[in-house]
Amino acid sequence: MFCYQCSEASKGVGCNIKGVCGKNDEVATLQDCLVYTLKGLSYVAIKAREKGINTEEADLFVLEGLFSTITNVNFDPERFVEYNKKALKLRDELAEKVGDLSGAPDAVTWKSNQTKEDFLAKGTAVGVLSEANEDIRSLKELIIYGLKGVAAYADHAYVLKYKNSEITEFTEKALVETLRKDITVDELVALTLKTGEIAVKTMALLDEANTTKYGKPEITEVYTGLYEGPGILVSGHDLLDLEELLIQTEGTGVKVYTHGEMLPAHAYPEFKKYKHLAGNFGTAWFNQTKEFPLFNGPILFTTNCIVPPKDEYKDRIFTTGLVGWPGIKHIPNAPEGKMKDFSAMIQMAKDLGGLTPIEGKKIVIGFAHDQVLSLADKVIDAVQSGAIKRFVVMAGCDGRLKEREYYTELAKKLPKEAVILTAGCAKYRYNMLDLGDIGGIPRVLDAGQCNDSYSLAYIALKLKEALGLDDINDLPISYDIAWYEQKAVCVLLALLYLGVKGIRLGPVLPAFLSPNVAKVLVENFDIKPIGSVDEDLEAIMAGK
Repeated sequence: MFCYQCSEASKGVGCNIKGVCGKNDEVATLQDCLVYTLKGLSYVAIKAREKGINTEEADLFVLEGLFSTITNVNFDPERFVEYNKKALKLRDELAEKVGDLSGAPDAVTWKSNQTKEDFLAKGTAVGVLSEANEDIRSLKELIIYGLKGVAAYADHAYVLKYKNSEITEFTEKALVETLRKDITVDELVALTLKTGEIAVKTMALLDEANTTKYGKPEITEVYTGLYEGPGILVSGHDLLDLEELLIQTEGTGVKVYTHGEMLPAHAYPEFKKYKHLAGNFGTAWFNQTKEFPLFNGPILFTTNCIVPPKDEYKDRIFTTGLVGWPGIKHIPNAPEGKMKDFSAMIQMAKDLGGLTPIEGKKIVIGFAHDQVLSLADKVIDAVQSGAIKRFVVMAGCDGRLKEREYYTELAKKLPKEAVILTAGCAKYRYNMLDLGDIGGIPRVLDAGQCNDSYSLAYIALKLKEALGLDDINDLPISYDIAWYEQKAVCVLLALLYLGVKGIRLGPVLPAFLSPNVAKVLVENFDIKPIGSVDEDLEAIMAGK
């Protein structure tokens, strides 16, 4: 195996024995095979659409397949065998309808005997390092990782019946472009920025899907402890899974708690009617091995981020959707028009008895773009009076590296005239701190999940208009982004497309950026690594 798609790439280079995430060689290689086969499926889907052939099933599977390969989503090799089989089946069925595909690349024409061993052999041959040119490989992987994030957000929207053909068609076109042997660096740089443009549209689509179905997020206090009585903990990002679980647990005496990136669900009006949505327990994904033993109830993973579960709570884990772990109970998708069946989880929660109460505190969330813009006059007055001197966007992913303590220390040291704008699990580094407010405006404004980074960009663009500025970079906003996996890459490309410059990216620069590609990003966008807290603090407050 060779994998360097996340921030924890071994030795800052790449994992080649076993992933730091827990992914083994077999899973990594099957994922490489799947990505390659999805490129072939995309090629045929494009040709099919040109002939007026319906490609909806293939389009959706391209999104799901890419999503399944994101870090900490699926670790089950047997599931990836089935995904590879389905990709080939869809490819070949469409190819038969298209007819003449002369000149098609190997990703379209290769044949398989449908065994795990065959998929492993192909995955080994077409993995990341099969592209010899370091700079071309770097840009191709940057695009593919951005597309994985796009696919995740587009899939979240799709389950809520929102879709945009421009997103799926671009995803397929971009995947096919990465097959080209003659593609140039300039072409790939342009494709990278186009990926950022599509990322913005995808996050806007998901924002529309979430707010149309569940209402616009409201400023909300959320309890972070546990009450007596049986409970279920829900992790991941999928709001529809949470809704269906809440419907099925209503009146059963079982409380439901959110975990990790599910925290923002509490701010949506439609979820507030469920009085047994009791609070949020736990913090970022990597702390689950410490926190889950304290929760004596079943735990549901709806999307990423699952990590290798410990034996002491492994039998209480359930997965659904694209998430997988060998031997873990999986709740399948329901037929169209039906809900998933969570009855086994509900019964387990009752059988296990009450949770051990844990005292928590209340935190304030719900500062998506509508809520912040409703405070626009107050915010603008505070900026113009000097009460707010700087907004610092500290969004993105959390992770286990010690270097991430930087974000907590920076939050503590920011002067009282600075406001933090956040989204994603990066917030768990500082959302429990008592940082106060500025004239009633909290100094930590939590917009929601990682996909709600769209809200932060939207807020910036609206503030630019309100303040009469010509350039988004003239705003008193600095970007200090933490990244871990491919959805953060998607957000980064979105910011670059919007013209944001001077982004600090940490805790490390991506291992998949070759020196020359990193140089291009520095020269064109002023991307920089994080430094020491004190040095960065001084530069941020000086607008540098």
